[in-house]
Amino acid sequence: MTSASFKNKRKFLIRLAKALHKFGTPAHRLEAHLNNLAAAMELEGSFLVAPTALTFVLWPKGERGNQEYHYTVRVKPGELDLGSLARTDQLVDELINGERDLADALARLEDITSRPPPYPHWLNLIAFGVSGGAFAMLMGTSWDDVVVAFCISLLVYGLIYAAQFSKRLADALEPLSAMLAAFIAVGISQLDFHLNASLVVLASIIAFIPGLALTVGLAELSVRELTSGTARVMDALMLMFKLYFGAVLGMALAYVCWGEVSYQASAPLPWWTSWTAVLMLSASLVIMFKARLRDGVWGILSGIIAYGVSIMAAEVFGVALGTFFGALAVGIYGNIYARWLKSPAIVVTLQGMVILVPGSKIYIGINTVVSGQQIVPSDQIGSQAFLILMSLVAGFIFSNLLVNPKRSL
Repeated sequence: MTSASFKNKRKFLIRLAKALHKFGTPAHRLEAHLNNLAAAMELEGSFLVAPTALTFVLWPKGERGNQEYHYTVRVKPGELDLGSLARTDQLVDELINGERDLADALARLEDITSRPPPYPHWLNLIAFGVSGGAFAMLMGTSWDDVVVAFCISLLVYGLIYAAQFSKRLADALEPLSAMLAAFIAVGISQLDFHLNASLVVLASIIAFIPGLALTVGLAELSVRELTSGTARVMDALMLMFKLYFGAVLGMALAYVCWGEVSYQASAPLPWWTSWTAVLMLSASLVIMFKARLRDGVWGILSGIIAYGVSIMAAEVFGVALGTFFGALAVGIYGNIYARWLKSPAIVVTLQGMVILVPGSKIYIGINTVVSGQQIVPSDQIGSQAFLILMSLVAGFIFSNLLVNPKRSL
């Protein structure tokens, strides 16, 4: 292999790795994908992916002693962008199949990474509000809780938008959002609303709850991606603590300003609202995860499958194993999608994972331990959340055993 050819190929691999990391690809999937692509390009290499760093060693196949290239770069943790992830995967397929040459592929990759967000801010605002209201609805509380959670979620998105223009605000975004949500929720509860203020706060900041990151971290640990998995789990736990402290501080300030109001339970929502909530939450995630509209329908179906299978299985096996069967069904569904439509399974499985992840239960468990009060009635919520996490990871492991996606992403 000539020096120029090796240079162009490693340049593409490095830019591809940066792009996929930026779009939120888990470490174990990204490393497997890079190894497969390197082999297809007649390269060999060693790849180490972490949430904040990428380290590569590359050399032409069979020529390690002659040309060996080392590359290390510090990167920011990636944010989910399912649309760009799907386009990048399609680009790699076109390169391997000979439909694009390397120069054209580099130009296309640059176009994908530099394109503006696919949805306008007003649509993201609505999606953020819907996610908060839908979660409150899914918890089966009252219509007052649902409406207030929707409204406060809109205000929280205002902070997210403002944080794009202020680094100091961005650094304090999560605890500040929780504090604002708690302060407003307690204030509204003074106006003769029958609010479960703690639940409204949780619903308003549900987009920040790192249940998905915690699950991905445990999945990485399960395949012995120890560096990335440990870093991701610890980052998720620290984020959870920041959110909880912000909520506690906001409620304390509100009690000083307005005094405490005892919560009076109101009539729970009818059973059919939970299915409506799953549909609304899954639809809002299409926007929040920046998925393509043509993939959005498949993602919404993933959320419905996750919820339907998990609640049916829970009637027989209990909540934890119900989550296992829900994850198993979503994983099989995603692998079939990957084989059929030749797109990454994660594009459709993430919505189902969000419906199943117990991030809210961990937050509720922290509240129960610290304050001695339960946001919603539940027994042994800490151990239950742990079992659900393990069941979720196991479900996806077994789904890959039963149906081979034939794709590394």
